[in-house]
Amino acid sequence: MTQHFSLPHGDMISRQDILVDVARCWRQARDSGSPVQPSLFDLLARSGDMLPPVFDSLLTLYEAALGRPVATGEAAMLSEDEACLLGLVEGSCPVQACIDCAEGAASALQCAICSTRIMIDLAAEARGVPIHT
Repeated sequence: MTQHFSLPHGDMISRQDILVDVARCWRQARDSGSPVQPSLFDLLARSGDMLPPVFDSLLTLYEAALGRPVATGEAAMLSEDEACLLGLVEGSCPVQACIDCAEGAASALQCAICSTRIMIDLAAEARGVPIHT
């Protein structure tokens, strides 16, 4: 079942709304052997062509920093990994405080986090959608 998520016009949205859906779609694509970026593109519909590679990079680097597959939750229940990812992207949880990983992995993940914040905000701005945390 394919879900579609697109940034609405004029409504407020949180990064959490986007990140949870994206993380679950990404995990499902990886587990099924499906191409990740086309799956993310299908999910994100008209939210911006640049978001699928941004999210793919973020989640790939997050998984590398964890040293294991990212665990996702179901329905309204967030997994610990999803909650950690949200904290990282929202800035409430610094990488090395949340994840025990090498300095290089932490630096790469931090760059991906910054890029993700910027790209979500740019995509939302282009559609006239305020982002709240």
